Amino acid sequence: MQSLALIENWPVPTAAAAIVRADGTVAGTRGPTSHRFELASVTKPLAAYAALVAYEEGAIELDEPAGPEGSTVRHLLAHTSGLAYDEHRVTSPPGTRRLYSNAGFEMLGDHVAKATDIPFGEYLRQAVLEPLGMSGTALEGAGSPARDGVSTVDDLVKFATEVQAPRLLDPRTVAEAMTVQYPGTKGVLPGYGHQNPNDWGLGFEIRDSKSPHWTGSSSSPRTFGHFGQAGTFLWIDPEARWADGRGTGAACVALTDRVFGPWAAEVWPPFTDAVLAEL
Repeated sequence: MQSLALIENWPVPTAAAAIVRADGTVAGTRGPTSHRFELASVTKPLAAYAALVAYEEGAIELDEPAGPEGSTVRHLLAHTSGLAYDEHRVTSPPGTRRLYSNAGFEMLGDHVAKATDIPFGEYLRQAVLEPLGMSGTALEGAGSPARDGVSTVDDLVKFATEVQAPRLLDPRTVAEAMTVQYPGTKGVLPGYGHQNPNDWGLGFEIRDSKSPHWTGSSSSPRTFGHFGQAGTFLWIDPEARWADGRGTGAACVALTDRVFGPWAAEVWPPFTDAVLAEL
């Protein structure tokens, strides 16, 4: 796909990207797709998927207490626990505001580790990374499940394929993960300001009508995914149409080694629009 060549004009030292259709076929790649990049917050969808495996295994329940008083696993996954961004400090009652929280995902990781008696990084490896053959991906040691993952474009293509056609989880669980939790909740989308509503699923951000946004103007409202402060993103658009007319649905991964900033807000949306137009 020629649109992927746009990453070569990004003001970053290294960049790699790929797009994979919902049927698992890779439509195109660009750059060093086996290079390991820091994921920053793109770690969160991986961590969320591991938590959902723990849920299906019966180790945890989505609506059991977890985190601050009155909060549940669901609140932590949906950034509505009331915890502050990077502190284990409560700033509002659970379920009332969308407070994007690294601390919340760290408490989620601790909760899963306690329930399974397995360190969270190891549980992630056993539950998600190893079954999908994601050998270049890791959350090592006491790394934060909110931001300390490393991975490759090749591995995230495997993850995006799984999310679009689940094998590790019941498709109904994945559908719930991409469904708005606590509809109508306001909040700040990091890097893009206040959004009303600031829709989120279970570990995945949902585009809906947000503006401004890091995806494209042609991205469907059902688009979901995550971006990271390491200059990384993964989006899945279930309504992306294939040019050959055989189907819909595609995911795009782009990883770089430059911290997110105005450069990303400028180049990511037109890149996504170009990919969708060519797809």
